[in-house]
Amino acid sequence: MHDVLDARDQVPDEAEQLLHSGYAVGPLLSDARAAAARGDLVDLARVSAELAAVPRSAGWNYDEPDDTDALAALAAAAPVLSVDRGRLADRIHGSWLGRCVANTMGKPVEGLNPEEVRIYLTAVGQWPQTGFVPLLGTLPAGVSHLHESAPFASAGTFEDVPRDDDLDWTILGLAMLEEFGDALTTGDIAAVWLDRLPFTQTFTAERVAYRNLVRGIPVDRAALVENPYREWIGALIRADIFGYTNPGNPGLAASKALVDARLTHVANGLFGELWAAALVSAALAVGTAGEALDAALTVVPEGSRLAEALRSVIRLHADGATSDEALEWVDQNLGHYNWVHTINNAALISIGLLWGTDFVTSVALTISGGRDTDSSAATVGSVYGALHGLGSIPQDLVGTTHVRVRSAVRGFDRVEISELARRTLALIDRSAS
Repeated sequence: MHDVLDARDQVPDEAEQLLHSGYAVGPLLSDARAAAARGDLVDLARVSAELAAVPRSAGWNYDEPDDTDALAALAAAAPVLSVDRGRLADRIHGSWLGRCVANTMGKPVEGLNPEEVRIYLTAVGQWPQTGFVPLLGTLPAGVSHLHESAPFASAGTFEDVPRDDDLDWTILGLAMLEEFGDALTTGDIAAVWLDRLPFTQTFTAERVAYRNLVRGIPVDRAALVENPYREWIGALIRADIFGYTNPGNPGLAASKALVDARLTHVANGLFGELWAAALVSAALAVGTAGEALDAALTVVPEGSRLAEALRSVIRLHADGATSDEALEWVDQNLGHYNWVHTINNAALISIGLLWGTDFVTSVALTISGGRDTDSSAATVGSVYGALHGLGSIPQDLVGTTHVRVRSAVRGFDRVEISELARRTLALIDRSAS
């Protein structure tokens, strides 16, 4: 099993991260993988030291500034959108509910590739997907495993919304904003993590940063020490609360998300949280996914890999490509990224929102692309609910199971989704007063 704190995983992952960020890794990636397979910690240490010195390749053409001034300038230039205050409570509730329902739809098949998702969903009679994923006693040929959450997140196995980090982060963000408001700092966020969230419920960059904080590494260095996961999706999945609490102001939502993202991520990992916060914020004001995606793109550095991928998906849709063609484009052009990376999953989120015709088809399209299916689906569900309100979430999926949320955040286990929505609206009202 992958262990983000084990050198046998960290060093190959760092080599891969550097390679995909334009560094001249050369044979060091294969060296790292071979040493990891042997369990040779001495050779892994040698590879790690050499990786720290590799230069950027001469042909690298991307411009990915993640300094605060550059990103703040982008955020300040983002459009401010008119919000229908009469609909805001309904749309906020729809966002929370959509996030919870969609997250559960994607959990059992998390980590599978697109072909494995298709095989499994076909075997359970849900291709295309229509709801929560049933659990098979025997896996079909071509699928070696389901996610470890499948036994308690598959259809018929849960009484409340299953606990998930994608939901914990949104809940924790609510708690932080209730306590600190607009004065929230990255240091405050670090302190709340250590106080209210169990270490074992963190993953990838978040687990590394948590470990770094416990080791006494300063907050402004927590994202930078032994963190090959600094461009993975962990920051993006923490973004929604900043969109919820800044409706119609994607630039302000992004600037608030930047304070959070700094703790764990850099470059495209950081851009992903800004983008998602802006996307949710815009969705609470506009009427279509296309409008929300256009507004969100304004907070992403134009010369970045993330912006390039998002523009490409939007262009495919404008040119009349089918959803299958768009999904194939992701596999062909972004398939080299790890399944938990920000860039490929953000592209899949965009595909679900642009090609989907209702809540279920939007979420199902994103899940069909595989990779981090619970995280990407949760963002799609959140945005869809923000766009279309509470009534857009199918009642047969809500039922009695999607009323309360299981959570690892201290003080929030079995909190009602309606309460989360009310408390979010109170934060908006507090900021406006």
